[in-house]
Amino acid sequence: MRSASEDLTTRARIRETAIAAFARGGFDGTSLRSIAREAGVSPALIVHHFSDKSELRRICDEYIAEVFTDENHDLIDAPTGERIQAALNDLDRYGPYIDYLGRMLTDGSSAADRLFDSILAGTRKMLDDQRTADLLEPMSDPEMTALLLALMGLGPVVMRAQIARALGQDQLSSAGMLRSTLPTMELLTHGIYKTDAFLQGTRAALGSPQAPTTAPSTDAAPPTDPATSADTPPSATDKEKP
Repeated sequence: MRSASEDLTTRARIRETAIAAFARGGFDGTSLRSIAREAGVSPALIVHHFSDKSELRRICDEYIAEVFTDENHDLIDAPTGERIQAALNDLDRYGPYIDYLGRMLTDGSSAADRLFDSILAGTRKMLDDQRTADLLEPMSDPEMTALLLALMGLGPVVMRAQIARALGQDQLSSAGMLRSTLPTMELLTHGIYKTDAFLQGTRAALGSPQAPTTAPSTDAAPPTDPATSADTPPSATDKEKP
């Protein structure tokens, strides 16, 4: 009988093999038998650990979502240069996971919807943790912000070929991710506009509670110019006032 630790190791090996196999051939094009052969186990052992292929996919989906949304807690607690460098040095191991996401998010299945929902939920939790750590600016709509951030992260996965053609390199390769990291952090930290005029104008147009107050009425008397009032003689009406 296998020990618990041995079972965990076998389970993880099957999961990693399934991630790579699903990434290459898709869910429908990959059999449990082929996964078992590649992992060096029997199909019966996969059934023992995961019941069936659909359950194996669900476990793979959960793991992938956790990898891309839960493994940055150290960076949230203290986003130091050393920790960021350590994350950048570990990019190669994400290759199969990125391939898996690109394949499985676009297969049109309900499982693809659940995978997206998991990514979105992880992004939402990441923002909640960063908000608790006082790392975020106030947001008018945190739920929409979480969705936009998830789309920013998944866009390069789904449109990988188009982005590679535009950049002249695969953005999701180690070199491409190194190139995109600093511009992404600049965008998230500082934005792109030097003025808040666009933001204030949008708030005013949408009737946001944070919109600036309206300008004073044009019927109000204009302010007195100190430079000219001293030299202006009083009017006849002014002379008649007590």
